[in-house]
Amino acid sequence: MITSASNAQIKNLMQLMKKAKARREQGVFIVEGIKMFLETPVNRIDKIYVSEKFILNQANLERLDRFSYEVVKDDVFSKISDTVTPQGIMTIVKKSETSPEKMFSNEKNLFIILEDLQDPGNLGTIIRTAEGAGVSGVIMSKNTVDIYNPKVIRSTMGAIYRVPFTYVRSLPEAINELKQRGVTVAAAHLSGKNEYFDEDWSKDTAFIIGNEANGITDGTSIQADLLVRIPMEGKVESLNASVAAAILMYEAVRQRRS
Repeated sequence: MITSASNAQIKNLMQLMKKAKARREQGVFIVEGIKMFLETPVNRIDKIYVSEKFILNQANLERLDRFSYEVVKDDVFSKISDTVTPQGIMTIVKKSETSPEKMFSNEKNLFIILEDLQDPGNLGTIIRTAEGAGVSGVIMSKNTVDIYNPKVIRSTMGAIYRVPFTYVRSLPEAINELKQRGVTVAAAHLSGKNEYFDEDWSKDTAFIIGNEANGITDGTSIQADLLVRIPMEGKVESLNASVAAAILMYEAVRQRRS
């Protein structure tokens, strides 16, 4: 049993929790809670840590039956947890990303392109919504918030294991590659000529969502095949990034089902 916060493994867990650099260097990330543990593909589980209290529950012991794990003293576990009320299980998971080329299916494809998104909650919500909308893949600029941030992980509610995603060094190159493969690239923009529901999203489509504060950069908006508006009443000028993404994704879903 690990009884001290100065233990090398505990220090490493804290680094993995707080620093994207540590996650990149080790090629792993951390998920907390029993739901995320149960949804993690077995071949991607690197190590499991549980609290003393967690293993007092017989049902929890049965779930861990085929795994090896490290027990951590309750007060130490609380110190490393990123949640207010820890469930008592923390899993180190191996990273896995998918290249844009491998995101294509034989059916109608739908992509989300994220440019420099910074809010963990927004990214996690978009990933979760993308699963619900059947998105083929999420393509992110290199300056987008780390998808392995614990707050992003929690917001995905397990969708991070099922939605293909990748970071790209050059967003312009990634967009051009999509266009060369016949994908219509669109962006929600105040300068949009038509409203989003007036366009045809029944064919292969990619929607660009920009930074929360600055929106889509001019260079990226120029690359889009078309700009569309999301109509708004009142004095509101723009919507939350995850809300805008959801509106566009589900309009494509609606059209493809009609």
